[in-house]
Amino acid sequence: MLFSHSEGGRGYDYSAILVHIDFHEPAYHEMQAEFIELVSSTGIEIVTVLSGKRQSPHSKYFIGRGKVDEIRVWVDAEQADLVVFNHDLSPSQERNLEQSLQCRVLDRTELILDIFSQRARSHEGKLQVELAQLQHLSTRLVRGWSHLERQKGGIGLRGPGETQLETDRRLIGNRIRQLRKRLERVRKQRDQGRRSRHKARVPTVSLVGYTNAGKSTLFNRLTAARVLVDDRLFATLDPTLRRLRLALTQPLILADTVGFIRNLPHDLVEAFRSTLEETRDAALLLHVIDASSEGRCDLIAQVNKVLQTIGAEGVPQLEVYNKIDRVEGCQPRLERDASGRVHRVWLSATSGEGLELLRQALAEYFPAKRSVDPQQEIHAYQ
Repeated sequence: MLFSHSEGGRGYDYSAILVHIDFHEPAYHEMQAEFIELVSSTGIEIVTVLSGKRQSPHSKYFIGRGKVDEIRVWVDAEQADLVVFNHDLSPSQERNLEQSLQCRVLDRTELILDIFSQRARSHEGKLQVELAQLQHLSTRLVRGWSHLERQKGGIGLRGPGETQLETDRRLIGNRIRQLRKRLERVRKQRDQGRRSRHKARVPTVSLVGYTNAGKSTLFNRLTAARVLVDDRLFATLDPTLRRLRLALTQPLILADTVGFIRNLPHDLVEAFRSTLEETRDAALLLHVIDASSEGRCDLIAQVNKVLQTIGAEGVPQLEVYNKIDRVEGCQPRLERDASGRVHRVWLSATSGEGLELLRQALAEYFPAKRSVDPQQEIHAYQ
């Protein structure tokens, strides 16, 4: 883990200069605000945020030579430990930037991987994050060694030679294979659980949405669970399943899952495959949306893009517009489509306003059926 949040007001372990270049994206300001929030959530000290405009990335440095010189002045003046880019850099670009700036350079994928490393709590979650980190590292191992002697707690002043790199490639490859075998066993266990729920005719309703949309708060409200709720990105990584009983409806399983984010790293999507299959195989998705976000339309599109990536684009959705307590004049309500089916619910998971409307919508989606074998139902929740 690269970042470490200091407690008790003792200050920060690392300081960083952030870089976000405008390539004429429509959501540039929203992306920059999200980037700042991502870095802030690690407990790192942000020295400054540098921006600029380009038509396309520079092949050698991603940014222009003048911007490299500007960053170097900031690094020297502030003695910054890191330069973090809100973009994906190639291995050669990272290497060239580190040589010019004489400090560690981190790109967006590495930032998100490290945040996931901080937040993973379960054994499965830790395995998934480690696999994603090693897969990413394996693509840029030569670059990776160029800065180790300059890291805090590094390995010394002498960099490893080619023989050491070959050894590390082999060790990383072996570890990746071990992790994949372990996660395959976890996947089979999840498959068995899903088959048991299917046999017991217990549908799964999966909460999805952009990170920090309020999924865990809503999950706790509906199930009386005590899932961690934290006002920061990626507070929930480990999936949680609870039974959900509603009056005049069949038993349901409610699944709380990891929040999505734009440009979610491919290695993370692959590593979290077994977790995301809970979403793909659900009977209904509750797409939780932050009603107070000005850029919510873009966030909805980003979530749907990830759902398409994992093969869940065909699963029925019920949009849940959360946090109406933050929107002046917004009242809880149901919205129906042309066929009369509920397709949108407005509520506040924090205050509880509108929760009964959501329960009503779920009861309409899953009306009461004949009772199932109690033994089958008990096994389905295991």
